[in-house]
Amino acid sequence: MKIAIHGNKGTFNKRWIEYCEVHCIEYKVINCYDNDVILQLADCDALMWHHSQNNPRDLLIAKPILFSIEQAGKVVFPDFKTNWHFDDKLGQKYLLESLNIPFVQSFAFFNLQDARQWADQTGFPVVFKLRRGAGSFNVKLVNSKNEAIKLIKTAFGKGFSNYDAFAALKEIFRKSKLGKATIKNVLKGIAHLFIHPMFAKIVGRERGYIYFQEFIPDNTFDIRVIVIGDKAFAIKRMVRANDFRASGSGNILYEKEHFDNDTIKLAFKVSEKSGSQCTAYDFVYKNGQPLVIEISYGFDPKGYESCTGYWNSNLEWFPGKFNPYGWMVENVIAQFNSTKIA
Repeated sequence: MKIAIHGNKGTFNKRWIEYCEVHCIEYKVINCYDNDVILQLADCDALMWHHSQNNPRDLLIAKPILFSIEQAGKVVFPDFKTNWHFDDKLGQKYLLESLNIPFVQSFAFFNLQDARQWADQTGFPVVFKLRRGAGSFNVKLVNSKNEAIKLIKTAFGKGFSNYDAFAALKEIFRKSKLGKATIKNVLKGIAHLFIHPMFAKIVGRERGYIYFQEFIPDNTFDIRVIVIGDKAFAIKRMVRANDFRASGSGNILYEKEHFDNDTIKLAFKVSEKSGSQCTAYDFVYKNGQPLVIEISYGFDPKGYESCTGYWNSNLEWFPGKFNPYGWMVENVIAQFNSTKIA
């Protein structure tokens, strides 16, 4: 078997390459942006590509290429079931509701009248989100009906930019105080006040819909569980100071004592139902019960290097270091072998 890997600088990509080299797995580095990418893949059995919601070229072409290669009969990572809802909170809402997964109550409206009627009847606060965005970007707490109506009018009027430059700069200043952002990051954030990143220009403004979620109080953290095949690992993310958001806070706990079996079991259950190769699940708790907030196939490896072990699907705990990127490669190989047998 021969695996094609897009590029050699991506956060997963270089780790896949390292794993293949150590374990003598045949691979080939290709450039999926090339016009002849299909020709480059002719002698390969699988394609692995860690595409990003912040990469302008990935936004344009990653999913179409991956889905086309999968439809042609090759194994891909991430595949359609893993990938179609990536960076699309609306898609995730309908998927999780369809699978009857415990999910934070969510409300999507596609005309101004329905949204205003809902705002007249609901209680506050609620959480406003755009369908795109990671690390708590494009997420706001709405404390009153007046705030909600203002957002609704914008959603069905000029729309929202995918990049909130002031919020991004504020986050950079917060991280710089914690020693997690450099002067270069600050200067880049200031520059983006005047020139938005290219990915935001390509995506364009978000309009024509409004999306809210129930606000569940008294959650001082969220739990992120990542399931890859029959293995899972987790982190506990504490909320920012004077904030309700945990994603992207950088304040992370790793010890096994922070995670309960019900949450890990639910993450495995969702992956089994969805048929996903790899999914990160964000959980909060209501009356002690875990609820999914949102999901993603991708994650930043830096946040998981200090994990103290992992679980298998029988909820057995294996302490120590592990290589989740190797799991991804091995699962692709196993998927290929199963198709050959079939």
